[in-house]
Amino acid sequence: MQRTIRTFSINTLDRFKTNLLSWSQQFETAIWLDSNKYKQQYSSFDCALAVEEFTAIKTDYQNAFDKLKEYQTLTNDYIFGYISYDVKNDVEQLSSKNFDGLDFADLYFFQPQKLIFIKGDIIEFHYLNMVNDEIDTDFEVIKNYKKSLDSECDKSKNDIKIKLRIHKDEYHQKVNTVLEHIKRGDIYEANICQEFYAENSTINPLEVYADLNEISEPPFAVFLKMEHQYLLSATPERYIRKEGTKIISQPIKGTAKRLISSFDDAQIALDLQRDEKERSENVMIVDLVRNDLSKSAKKGSVKVEELCKVYSFKQVHQLISTVVSEIEESTHPIDVIRTTFPMGSMTGAPKISAMKIIENLEETKRGLYSGTVGYFTPDGDFDFNVVIRSILYNEEKKYISYSVGGAITAKSIPEKEYEECLLKAKAMKYVLLNSK
Repeated sequence: MQRTIRTFSINTLDRFKTNLLSWSQQFETAIWLDSNKYKQQYSSFDCALAVEEFTAIKTDYQNAFDKLKEYQTLTNDYIFGYISYDVKNDVEQLSSKNFDGLDFADLYFFQPQKLIFIKGDIIEFHYLNMVNDEIDTDFEVIKNYKKSLDSECDKSKNDIKIKLRIHKDEYHQKVNTVLEHIKRGDIYEANICQEFYAENSTINPLEVYADLNEISEPPFAVFLKMEHQYLLSATPERYIRKEGTKIISQPIKGTAKRLISSFDDAQIALDLQRDEKERSENVMIVDLVRNDLSKSAKKGSVKVEELCKVYSFKQVHQLISTVVSEIEESTHPIDVIRTTFPMGSMTGAPKISAMKIIENLEETKRGLYSGTVGYFTPDGDFDFNVVIRSILYNEEKKYISYSVGGAITAKSIPEKEYEECLLKAKAMKYVLLNSK
């Protein structure tokens, strides 16, 4: 499918971005990806907006990767979408029987009629030829769009009551159960997650996303709208990226809060880099990622480019490692994802044993949380994030959900793990209780 590409230059970029996101709300399907100008080695654009399905695939986990492989191959165009955590059941003999209040499909991708990239101060319109006569009109409409975020908001106070699916004492018990598994040698590490939720509640998704993004300014932010279902994500983590024959994975393990004093903040970042427990968490997942990448890599090509490097975001410091590999040109892009999914940072090691333990201990089906959102290019390159620090919303069911988790290792202390969960949940809780 051929696309018409037109470029425009603009000097009121922040306003254009706000207008663009507001303009996108008229469509039933929209995905907005924003790097927030975060300086990173691997990047293709600052922002991207994909709207209006031309073709799409929506399926449960059964044969999900085979269906996606067929769809991506036949489409041979840009496709945007997500793979939920529960597609793990397509890769291994696993199940997902926990409570699900959101009802998202397990896997969804679509070929957008209209695709807009922002790169520096250049706006690129990539429209399917069937709608290319709308490029000039859309550019002018977006540039002069009258609706601001404020005017779209419902100003009446929305009393959201956030509940815990797992209470503090239960969480401590679950961590202790994981520690028993570790002592027995069943696993080395497992990522246990818990859900916070609100029922019979409504939000303005665009306003909540804007507030969440402003608080965090992460490199892999997402606003996803599929009719009445929304993902509002401020994730800092990349799952996997393909550039030609190079594969890049950047797992996060290790968290410390930001401090007001620049001296204290620098010290806590240094302490994080030296922290034995945090480093061991990260190194275990790096080993798992190396193993996953080796399944599709050329022999001897898996390398660790960065190990336990501190990256600083507005709310937290994180330990991030970068693992890369080379694949044969004949290797199908879907097979690279299939052999590395789900991402090690959200499961544990060994991966399959950890996933079985996770399923038994958690109370909520993860769904899109700890899954991935991203895109494929017509050349078969791709880039996918890890869905964390995110709010999920089903407008029809009036159900709001956000989940947080942490890696449990032999050195874990239940109380400290719980505190880390609350730190990670802070931004989502704040925007839900303070957005109008």
